[in-house]
Amino acid sequence: MTAPHPARTGGQVLIDQLVVHGVDTVYGVPGESYLAALDALHDSAVRMVVCRHEGGAAYMAEAHGKLTGRPGVCFTTRGPGATNALVALHTAHQDATPLVLFIGLVPRGHADRAAFQELDLRGTFGASAKLVETIDDAARIPEHVARAFAVASSGRPGPVVLGLPEDMLTDTTRVADAIPLPIPDGAVSPGELVALSDLLSDAERPLVLLGGSRWTPRARSDVRDWAEAWSLPVAVDFRCQDLIDNEAETYVGHLGYGRDDALADRVRAADLLLCVGTAPGDVATDGYALLPHDGTGPRLVQVLPEAQPPGVLHPAALTVLAAPEAFGAAIRTLRPSAPVRWAVRTKQDRAAHLAFRTPEPDGDLLDLGAVFAALDARLPADAVVTFGAGNHAIWAQRFLRYREGGRQLAPRNGSMGYGIPAAVAAALAHPGRRVVSVAGDGCFLMNGQELATAVAEGAAPLILVLDNSAYGTIRQHQEQTYPGRVSGTALGNPDFAAYARAFGAHGETVTTTAEFGPALERALNCGRAALIELKVTEGRLAPGVTVASLREESAHV
Repeated sequence: MTAPHPARTGGQVLIDQLVVHGVDTVYGVPGESYLAALDALHDSAVRMVVCRHEGGAAYMAEAHGKLTGRPGVCFTTRGPGATNALVALHTAHQDATPLVLFIGLVPRGHADRAAFQELDLRGTFGASAKLVETIDDAARIPEHVARAFAVASSGRPGPVVLGLPEDMLTDTTRVADAIPLPIPDGAVSPGELVALSDLLSDAERPLVLLGGSRWTPRARSDVRDWAEAWSLPVAVDFRCQDLIDNEAETYVGHLGYGRDDALADRVRAADLLLCVGTAPGDVATDGYALLPHDGTGPRLVQVLPEAQPPGVLHPAALTVLAAPEAFGAAIRTLRPSAPVRWAVRTKQDRAAHLAFRTPEPDGDLLDLGAVFAALDARLPADAVVTFGAGNHAIWAQRFLRYREGGRQLAPRNGSMGYGIPAAVAAALAHPGRRVVSVAGDGCFLMNGQELATAVAEGAAPLILVLDNSAYGTIRQHQEQTYPGRVSGTALGNPDFAAYARAFGAHGETVTTTAEFGPALERALNCGRAALIELKVTEGRLAPGVTVASLREESAHV
């Protein structure tokens, strides 16, 4: 006779399911609505990282999902706490990141009575989540959690929201733990391999585009080997620079904001575009302008873990339903039967990329190109680099190399405030790795308070704050459209170095190029979280772009 399962509260059952699913860290802000779960965490092996804002906590969970490939987990309370986390759900939704958000809710008997902090869970989160459910019965917690983790990880990954009524978590039940559900990888059929080989044999100007999620070290290695065997030029989608070692001889750069004009021309000239893990979306194609819509563009190979991306604009000649690792395993031994026609062009594309990523002196008192070249030379190959949204990220995208084992954590949905929480999560997940976050002054102060979390948890990321006293991206657009009419883009900033020191982090300010090297060494060797404020020369907005240069261009239009 099978022994009965022990009686457990709903809160204990919930935390036990996290253990079963391999969760070792959760991020959150406490709330009275899920006290029973917090109590169960007290004696659990699961680490609770207590954050200062739900947006920061959810960003940390999203970054954890990007870094590990497994769902990041965040806990928030109801109402304002839950809606503060919505920004990270949008990021996870657009970036295809596995994430599970647990939200404490009002007691079941208070529902639909406009109770304190009550919210419509599906109405609030349904547009940004793959699945939204409320667990009304403690006995069904294992079922709901197993489904949540599977949905978050399957197909095109994304966020899942589970509501936890306060009184449900205090109910007692006898129920078995769930077994994690398998995540299908798809496959490449023999016929699809033949079709792919035929398309390559017919091509003269092929280009590979890598992007999306569900990439593993094995997938990266196999796809790189395949591309090198065929001398295929490899570009990456926006903020996907860690999908291939940037030192690979076939890597030719990144598309999206801050990309090289030469690479855009390469896309226009392609007669075969092989997209692995991503579709040719608006950011990669300059608002759909790089590829024609009338069927005269390149033949498209689409490799995705789901049937089709949303809003398909360019129909594929070949569609393969497979995650990157399954695709890589299938093409690992696929080799050309004769020398390829585009090998010389691939070398030319590579040379153009190397020229683009080499900084040129800009004459500024603080030369940011030289700063990032020095940083790149100092970082180990497995460094994790994080940043949010804004022109400040262009230096990190253009002048830092993402080598074998290195990672780039950045929001593809253009979400400000992401870089600092992501750096904290990365430093906690991999305390032995160097983690660097590049932040603009506007982006930093959207979640700079999470420095307190870093110090409290012993995380030691290095943060570079580019201080140009402006929302630089919008200022650039403003100067291009309404030159000289500055409105709504100027910032009044604190002393960022003093701000960092107030939290117990190392902090200092750099105003000249010569000061950066010594400051970098002090920050890297201080043994705790560190911040270097970079006083950007007045008027500098991006590499090769100043307010003066934009106004001069406008004067000649």
